[in-house]
Amino acid sequence: MPGGFSNKPKILRGAFVEYGLSIPPLFVVFQFNPVQLTRNRTLTYRLGEEAQRAGPRKAHQNPIYKDLTKLRDDQIVTIQEETIGFEIRLDATDKLNEGDTITEQFGISPQLATLELMVHPKDESLLGAALSSLLGSSSNAFSFTKSPNPPMILFIWGRKKVLPVNINSMNITETEFSTDLNPIRATVAVNLTVIEGQSLPYKYSKAMKEAMSVLNLANIASITDVMIPG
Repeated sequence: MPGGFSNKPKILRGAFVEYGLSIPPLFVVFQFNPVQLTRNRTLTYRLGEEAQRAGPRKAHQNPIYKDLTKLRDDQIVTIQEETIGFEIRLDATDKLNEGDTITEQFGISPQLATLELMVHPKDESLLGAALSSLLGSSSNAFSFTKSPNPPMILFIWGRKKVLPVNINSMNITETEFSTDLNPIRATVAVNLTVIEGQSLPYKYSKAMKEAMSVLNLANIASITDVMIPG
């Protein structure tokens, strides 16, 4: 059947997209979605002042609290930002088979270069500096180019996650090369910290998470299978 099945669902792809206008603009759409994502959030707990005055004890031992509600309210909880880790896989094989000119010349170097620029200060951009020199005073329109920090990145993962992130680490492993020694296969392991707060992307993603939690109420009947002491 020409064109395959017309009702085949479209698979969305994850991406890194730079937040804000700068030169060069940075975005990488994942050629293959990661096989797995690791998401982590760390919490630390300290006892309230009343419990601390009662003297030393083993961790999480709270003999002065008989009411868990009071313990909940008295505990001092530090919540760390969420971290996300995964691997991006890049492979030039398909585009080489299609005769893509850029891929034949450079392999996956353009994608790797864009990922690497996401962890470089924007004020080191040679293209940005050249453009600023040409534009003179009007170069203020590209103020992000002058930042001494790496660019702000949005991690886009489907319709429910648009997360502003800092890239903590990026480990690139190139595994195959062309005759010109351009990489044609690579994996990129990244570790991200979600920038939480009042930004619109984060608030949107948080709202979607809360909406998913509300949908979980459809499973409330299963609570009858749980033993809860009276």
